[in-house]
Amino acid sequence: MLRIGVNGYGTIGKRVADAVAEMPDMELVGVSKSRPNHTADAARRRGYAVYAPEERHDDFEAASIPAAGVVEDLIADSEIVVDATPAGMGAQYRPVYAEHDTPAIFQGGESAEVAETSFTAPANYEEAIGQQYVRIVSCNTTGLNRTFAPLIEAYGIERADVTLVRCRGDHAVIKPDPTTLPSHHGPDALEVLPEIGEIQTMGMKVPTIRHHVHSLTVTLNDSPDAAAVRDLLSEQSRIHVIPEQLGIESGWDLQEYALDRGRDRMNLYENQIWGESITTNDEHLSLFQSIHRESDVVPENVDAIRAIAGTADAAESIERTNEALGIDTV
Repeated sequence: MLRIGVNGYGTIGKRVADAVAEMPDMELVGVSKSRPNHTADAARRRGYAVYAPEERHDDFEAASIPAAGVVEDLIADSEIVVDATPAGMGAQYRPVYAEHDTPAIFQGGESAEVAETSFTAPANYEEAIGQQYVRIVSCNTTGLNRTFAPLIEAYGIERADVTLVRCRGDHAVIKPDPTTLPSHHGPDALEVLPEIGEIQTMGMKVPTIRHHVHSLTVTLNDSPDAAAVRDLLSEQSRIHVIPEQLGIESGWDLQEYALDRGRDRMNLYENQIWGESITTNDEHLSLFQSIHRESDVVPENVDAIRAIAGTADAAESIERTNEALGIDTV
């Protein structure tokens, strides 16, 4: 059993902790929280040990959330730590992980330099085997890499042009983000899949929550018909090609879809590609896909744990993770 700690129990950290707790080959040591708020209480109610800053242990005790120790204890007690702290804090924690000789997995909010490799399991699992530090690319880049990887293998990619419509969730405005090109997603995708060749990514934020939408136009080195591409993508374990007859038109519909299928926290780990959007014109492929920003990187974190530990190859790990999380059951 691999002993895993999760440093940070926010949007990503809570989902990674849940996933680790479901893995038959892993044991969740605990999670860290800086304040005894409702999410810390939720961790306690799920039976997770909570580690907290020493100066706040009395506050945690008063909230009936006894602290199991400090973050350094969590790191020392874990064989591998998943760092799910706010963007930029992972780099600050890296020297602490090094001090304890504890391998760590970072999230996409950190720069690529924080780790020895950037990672998407179906694309470059082997590169992370035995590494000390691995970075999971962002939710959007993870989704792009999952779509690009089988296209590269089957047809080759000459160029990709992507517009990312990203959920903003606050002010009711639409804005380019960033206004300069490319957005970070293109360079990050190349960190994992340099075979893409040339990629341009443009981003904008819109006033909605949870689901990003991508518009992809990919220039392939071959000219498959749309049916062949649809069949190829339908075969991928972390891609769900949505049948047109389901009547799913939006992120709101996808939330209901996840809830109706019993997915905890409305998690949709898979890319959701609208089947009817898959269109080809000679070597040009276009499609729309939706990415659940809160959960699509979760299985990648689990697979990265096994890659670092060297306990499974790519196919074995992906199969174990998918089975435990119910992926392919949507």
